[in-house]
Amino acid sequence: MPAGGKPTVRSRRFGRRMQRHRVNAGFDQLQAAGFIHGSRSKISRMEDGITTAKPAEVLLLLDRYGVTDEAECNHLVWLAKNSNHRGWWLNIPELSEGYRNHISLEDDATSIREWQTVLIPGLLQTARYAECVTMAGPDCVEPDAVAQLVKVREGRQAKIGEGGTSYAAIIWEPVVINSLVLESIYAEQLEYLLEVGRRQNVSIQVLPLSAGVKAGMTYPFSSFSFDEQSTVEAVAIDNLRGASILEDPDDLAAYTRAFDQLRSAALAPDASARLIRRALRSGKEEK
Repeated sequence: MPAGGKPTVRSRRFGRRMQRHRVNAGFDQLQAAGFIHGSRSKISRMEDGITTAKPAEVLLLLDRYGVTDEAECNHLVWLAKNSNHRGWWLNIPELSEGYRNHISLEDDATSIREWQTVLIPGLLQTARYAECVTMAGPDCVEPDAVAQLVKVREGRQAKIGEGGTSYAAIIWEPVVINSLVLESIYAEQLEYLLEVGRRQNVSIQVLPLSAGVKAGMTYPFSSFSFDEQSTVEAVAIDNLRGASILEDPDDLAAYTRAFDQLRSAALAPDASARLIRRALRSGKEEK
C-alpha cells in the first residue's frame, strides 16, 4: 500500500493502466474482483492508486483481460512491487511534494520532453548555473540548502548521463542569447549545452524569435513516457513550489500536440547548436 494510504505517482500510473486494460476487455469492476476472489472496492482502490496488488493478482487480471504483451505485463508487475519505493529524493526535506513527484516521474521515464521559456532546463544546468538560479528564487534559501538543491539537480541528471532515458529539450531563443548570470557562468553553461547535445539520447532545439507567438502558447512543462511507444502518461508544469502533475487524458493529448508544434517550429538540433555557438562567441567578444 502507498505510504499513509495516499496514492503515489507510481501507484496512480499502475491503477490507470490496469483500468484501461479492464475497460478495453469489456469487464466491470465487480467482474474483475471475481477473477482474484476480491471485492469491487479492492479493484476500485487499486485503480485509484490507493492500493496496489500482489504480482500474482496482477498477472491473473492481465491474463483475464487478454493482455499478452510480455513487456507490459512485466512493467505492471514492477509498478505494483515498487509503488511505495523510496527514491533518494524522498529523504530531502527541502523538496516540496510537487518537486518530489516530478523527480519520481523523471526517474521512471524512458522518454522526457521539455519546453522551457525562462531558464536553462534543470536537466541541462551546470552546478554554478543551478546555484545562481536557486539563490535568485522567490524563497529565501539558506546556503546549506542551496548546496543540497544543487546536488538534487545533479542527481536528476544522472539518468540522462547514463543514457537510460531519451531526452528532448526545446528552449526559447532569449534563454540562450541573454545572460542572466555572470558571464563566466553563462559561457560555461552554453559550452555544457553543446557537450550534452552531442549525446545520442539527447536532443536540444532552440525555438527562434522568428517563431513569434508560438513561444507564448504554453508555460514551461515536461512530459513523460514510460514505454517504447513513447505515449505521454504524465505532464509536469513548473510553478514556484516545484511542479503540478497532470494525468488526465485530455490534458496529456493537449500537451503532446503543443510539444509537437513547438518542435516543428524550432530549429533543427544542428542549427540550434550553431546558434548556441554564436551566442557563446558573442559573449566572449563583449568581455
